[in-house]
Parts: sequence; structure tokens; C-alpha cells
Amino acid sequence: MQIRVRSSDLLIFPDPQSETADLFCFRERRGNKVVLTVTINRAIIRTMNIRDFKKINKNEYYIVDVRDNTAFNYGNIPGSVNIPLADLKDKIPDLINKKVLVYCKRGEASAIAAEELAAEGIEAESLEEGYMGWLMSEIDEEEGEEPKPSAKEIEESIRKRFHKSIFCKFTKAIKEYELVKPGDSICICISGGKDSMLMAKCFQELKRHNKFEFDIKFLIMDPGYSPENRKLIEKNAERLGIPAVYYESDIFDSVFNVEKSPCYLCARMRRGHLYSKAREMGCNKIALGHHYDDVIETILMGMLYGAQVQTMMPKLHSTNFEGMELIRPLYLVREDDIKAWRDYNGLHFIQCACKFTDTCSSCDSDGQTESSRLEVKKLIREMKKTNQYVESNIFNSVTNVNLSTVIAYKQNGVVHDFLEDYDRQSE
Repeated sequence: MQIRVRSSDLLIFPDPQSETADLFCFRERRGNKVVLTVTINRAIIRTMNIRDFKKINKNEYYIVDVRDNTAFNYGNIPGSVNIPLADLKDKIPDLINKKVLVYCKRGEASAIAAEELAAEGIEAESLEEGYMGWLMSEIDEEEGEEPKPSAKEIEESIRKRFHKSIFCKFTKAIKEYELVKPGDSICICISGGKDSMLMAKCFQELKRHNKFEFDIKFLIMDPGYSPENRKLIEKNAERLGIPAVYYESDIFDSVFNVEKSPCYLCARMRRGHLYSKAREMGCNKIALGHHYDDVIETILMGMLYGAQVQTMMPKLHSTNFEGMELIRPLYLVREDDIKAWRDYNGLHFIQCACKFTDTCSSCDSDGQTESSRLEVKKLIREMKKTNQYVESNIFNSVTNVNLSTVIAYKQNGVVHDFLEDYDRQSE
């Protein structure tokens, strides 16, 4: 695009002769007039680096997180509000006359958002390195900050403040579903997220009581994390006092170019690696950090997207690794309570660190990359507004199955139809 301005307008450009500027300027004389031709290669995107962000008065800025709601709830910059990219255009009237700072995961999508807001006349900037850059700076900067809770203080919070909401539900699931038995050697599988890290701390607390003899070992498998995510996991494990064994694999590389169901394949491969390594460590069980909300979301996902009624079981026998079992001790723990524990202790964890979502492509402006699980989360949240019992009703629906009112069901791979016994019921 080219525009022409009078030579008297030159003052609007700090350096019109610069060959490296975004605006390339060319003078030409026409009679007694000087005409300036300006070629705009791309829109100027105003950015702010992490160092400058630390210095600004946060009250002067309207800080907007443009990631999806799940990512925002997993962790965000204090004082920010969540406006996903897909909703940003609708919110433009609310941003007029405000100094806006937008951020995403790594600063790529937010740069585009800042450009679009600037085109609407809004004073907008993008945080260069995004949430991950801010998070890394928080980890590195310890001098001058208030002391963070120690491992002992975090453990104390589980014993006292979160005893009823977390630890009691953790032990209830273990008892109700018989997840831990005498002589067990359990491999606590830690992904680096809030759920698995909390599960590890709960197991440490359970081990202190040790009502019967069992063993626990902590395993962190690195399927190909970025250096930043690996550093965050290591820092958290150290701070929480979790003596984990690190195990590296190349799973992310193996599935990165798979077009059909890469997430399913990745999950299957990771599960297989965990079973194999756990058995090598002398364990007979692996523990995963799925919680109550994962369970009810899985039930609805099966119905809405899989045309089947099923649930995420509290424990499973492995079909490929004889003698191995999978258990889910956080089965009755609510995700909101896990977030409350995280925030109370000032902890920050990774969300999803695979190569498909580790860049800003995961927060695309068209909103098409939202997973079916995120859609179900939103659906449950909306239903809860009119029915406060909707979550427990979904959970209990798979414990109150009446086979007399089911058209067909599978058991051990065999399909049973209601017509099999229908005529005999009238005899």
C-alpha cells in the first residue's frame, strides 16, 4: 500500500530515511513541491517486554489474556481478565479509551490481537513473550520478593486448610474403590500439571500415616517438553519436595506428523511407556491425576461425541502389562479445590505442553481449535446456572444404571439386547 503526504507532514515520522523502519519513505520533487511516498510493509505492532512489564503501574493498564478459558483458569497473570480471541471483537466497545495490554501463551496471537485493536483506535500493546515469559521470570526472580511457602507449609495446607475438600476425598476414594492395598508398590506418575503434583503430595501425606505397608515412587516422564516447561516441572518438584525419577522419551516427535487422532495415539504411547517404566522400577500400579471433573466430562463426552454410555473408571487392570493396574486417587476431588490449593500456595504449573499446543496456534482467533472437552466444560458450567446438582447427577448417573430400561449393553465385548429376555418377562 502507498500513501502520499506533503513534506510539511514529515514530522509524524521519527526517521523517514530509515531503511530498517516499518515505514519506507521516498522523496520526489514535482515542480516546486516535494512529495513523500510512504510504503507500509506491515502494521506497526507495539510490544512490551517482560522487564518493562515488571516496572509499569498495572493499574494504568487493562490487561487481557486472550487464551481460552481453560488455559486462563489453569494459570494467569494476576490482575488480568480473560477475553478469548474469538470474543475480542465483540468486546472492542468496552476497550475504547483504555490502555490495553494483551497476552497469550508466547506472544504470537496477542501481537495480532494488539494490531487489530490498534486498527480500531485502541491504545494496545502485546506482551512479547506472553504468559510463559512472565512465568519463567517469576521462577527466576527470587530476590526482593516475599518468601514463598516451603514444602512443609504446603504440606501443612493439605493437612489443615484443604483437609476436608482435598485430603478427605483423596482417602475416601482410596478406601471406597480399594485403590491401595498392603504390599502395593505404586508409581506416582507426574505430568507436571497441578493435578499430578497435588496427587504426589497427598500420597506423601498418606505414607506418613502408613496404616499398612505399601511403597510409593515418583516418576516424571518427559515426552519431549520444551526447555521452559522442563525447567518449570523441575523447579516445582524441588520446591514441593518430591524426589522424582526423570524418564525421557521421544513420544512428541513420534506423533507430531500424525494427522489422524494424534492426541489419542500420544496418550496411548505415554500410558505404555509409564507401565513399562513403572514395572522396571518394581511397581505393580501406576497412579494418574484425573479428578472428579474429568470423570463427569468424560461421561458427557462419551454420550455427545461417542454415542455411548461409559465413564472413566477409578481403577483398571492393564490389558497389555500383566499384573499391572492403573488407579485414579483424585477421583472424588473437585478441580476448583485443586485450583484453590494451587493459588493459596502461590504455585504455577504447566497446562498442556505438547508440540500441538505449546505455541499460540492453540489459541487461534477462529476458535476452531477448542477441544470437545472444553465444549463440555462450558456446557456443564451453563447447566449448573439453573441446576446446582447437575455435576453430581452426571457422576451418579453411571452408578445408578437400570439395565431393565436399557435397550442394549456390552459386557466383556458381548452385546446384550433387551429383546433377549423381553418375552420371558411376561411369563
